[in-house]
Formats: sequence, structure tokens, C-alpha cells
Amino acid sequence: MAETKESMNETMKAIGEQMAAHMKKEQAGKVHSYRSLNRVAKKGQILFTGSSLMEQFPVVELAASHGLGKTVYNRGIGGTTTEDFLREIDTVLFDLEPSVVFINIGTNDIRKWDDGRDWMESLLANYEKILKQCRERLPQTKVYVMAYYPVNAGVDLSPGAQGMLKVRTNENVRLVNGKVAELAARYGYEYIDVNDGLTDAEGNLKAEYTIEGVHMYAEAYEIVYQNLRKYLE
Repeated sequence: MAETKESMNETMKAIGEQMAAHMKKEQAGKVHSYRSLNRVAKKGQILFTGSSLMEQFPVVELAASHGLGKTVYNRGIGGTTTEDFLREIDTVLFDLEPSVVFINIGTNDIRKWDDGRDWMESLLANYEKILKQCRERLPQTKVYVMAYYPVNAGVDLSPGAQGMLKVRTNENVRLVNGKVAELAARYGYEYIDVNDGLTDAEGNLKAEYTIEGVHMYAEAYEIVYQNLRKYLE
């Protein structure tokens, strides 16, 4: 029985390593594409940047559909942490020299780390590095720090979502949102909570808005867009 359990653990570890390698390859491909796009992009426009919850935000299409009349770029990359963001910060932020930038990065940091690091301490330290660079390199840019979205652990979770939500609980999301809001204020930036209308009576992400407890359907992003619309106009 012990050998069987050990074998299963090795199999799961191998699968995890394969998935991680695949994600890194996908991320590298997106970085490559963004670098190419940045060479022809217009400087001084509106930028949305972050991880998968930003990448999947159809903000460019929503802005066009609602007649915003401004150029909007999205440089979100799925699976990225604050460390990944810092490593590629020129590609996903500074190369575009935006006049306005909306940042949502760090949800992938809210997890148990193999090296034993404190996720909150690590996330906030890296986020401060990001905001410090924004202040130094883009002193005239309006920077908006977006709240992390709620989750729903009560839906039919995928295996991946089950792992994510062991630490990324709504309690921890609310806690870190408060810390990020304080950090944004320290650098003179505005923290915006765009979650109004996304949650049920218990404070969970509404089941009908989520794919697997974490990521969201377009209906949810329409609500997010309406909540931040005043910052775009």
C-alpha cells in the first residue's frame, strides 16, 4: 500500500512538473508576441496588465463596444506571479509608456510555496517594487491598483482550482486587498474595488459568473468594466 501511495505521489509530481513546463512555454510565447506588438503600439495609451484574470478580461472589445473611443491595450499573461511580472515588466508595462495603467497582479502568489516563504510578505514586497518602478519611470502616469476578485469554493471545482483555493480563500483575498490598498496609497496611487455586483449574499463570487471557482465569464467582466468605467472616461 505504501509503495502504491509513493508511486501515486511521484506520478502527481511528474504531472505537475509537466504542467508547469507547459505553462512556462506558453508564457514565453506570449511575452514574445507582446514584444513584437509593442514595437508598433501607440505610446501614451491605456494599459491593463497582470495575470490570467487580466488576460481574460475582454476590455479592448468592451471598450470598443461601449464607444470609449480610446486605444486600450491588454498585456495580461496567465499564470504569472509578481516575480514573473517584475522579470518581464518592460514588456508588460513600461515599453508602452501608458498614460493610464490598471494593474491586477498577485493572485498567483496567494498559495503555499514549496520554499516555505510567507505568501503575503512576498507578494507585498514584490508589489512595492512594481509601484516604486512606476513612480520612478512613469511619474506622469495615472496608476490604478485593482482589487483582487472574490472566489467561489462551492462550485464544481476543477483539480487546478481546488489547489488554488486552498490558500486563495475569500478571507485571504479580503485581507490582502486591504494591504494592497494601503500600499497603493503610500505611493500616491488609487486602489479601486471593482467587485460590486460580483458576489452573492455570502460574499462568494456568484456561481453563474465563474468557470471553475476562480476565472470568470464575460458577464462578470461586463460588471467589472462598468465599475471602472469612470476611470476610463
